[in-house]
Amino acid sequence: MDADPAPVRKAALLWALGRVSLGVTALLAPRPLLAPWLGPSVPRTTARVTGRALGGRDLVLGAGAAWMLARGGDARPWVLGCAAADTADAAATLLARRRLPATGRRLVTVVAAGSALTGAVLCLLLPRVSVSPRA
Repeated sequence: MDADPAPVRKAALLWALGRVSLGVTALLAPRPLLAPWLGPSVPRTTARVTGRALGGRDLVLGAGAAWMLARGGDARPWVLGCAAADTADAAATLLARRRLPATGRRLVTVVAAGSALTGAVLCLLLPRVSVSPRA
């Protein structure tokens, strides 16, 4: 007998909604969010474009995962996409580590890698849904 998937789906939903919140924040106020990561000397336009691009990505990935989780559908592809994006963020940060502020570099690496690991574990624990989500 399989374990009750409700707690896993609820945890995944909260994780996805956290991504939506981060995405909205990055869309509305990209510079304060990016300054610790990329440094305070990042040009304003660069911070806005980069922050809004990442914010849009996180908003869409998080909303897609949350939608599927709330509807009872198979959210694993969305959760995997979120984890892949987090892995890319951690990798990009590590590749540029010598040119990034130490505190922001450490913070982003830990948060992104932790979120990627969380997404991977959720993907393994979420049940496969073979029926169409509720309308």
